[in-house]
Amino acid sequence: MVNKMARMHARKRGKASSTRPYRNQAPEWLSHDKKFINKKVEELRRKGLSTSMIGVILRDQYGIPNVREVLGTKMSHIVKELNLEPKYPEDMVNLVKKASNLRKHLEENKKDLHSRRGLQLIESKIRRLVKYYKKKGIFPPEWKYDPQTAGLLL
Repeated sequence: MVNKMARMHARKRGKASSTRPYRNQAPEWLSHDKKFINKKVEELRRKGLSTSMIGVILRDQYGIPNVREVLGTKMSHIVKELNLEPKYPEDMVNLVKKASNLRKHLEENKKDLHSRRGLQLIESKIRRLVKYYKKKGIFPPEWKYDPQTAGLLL
């Protein structure tokens, strides 16, 4: 499949990559049942791991290729049912961490203009996400991204 979508912050197009085979049910070689997977997801989430980390652990340590194929629902829905969802969405947390690390780098290296541009791009993604989450009702309408205090919030 040829990827015709252009990148967000570049004029280039992305490279085509491999895709997962289409499946809507668990593979027949899988030895773990749904109760075990639900229990593991709950246990790992209670330890404070993100849903993506839980997926990586289940794949690497337990041989579960995709939780959604086995359980029929996304891991975020399972976490929501268990009332263990994080205060802020995972994609927002990752972007804010990336921006705060870059901000620390720029304090030490004031003339690094390429990183300064990268910080601008990351913060524009954060603002776009905030707008989306306000529209969806996940963030309150008066919530604002403040770069100086963002690292403390998360």
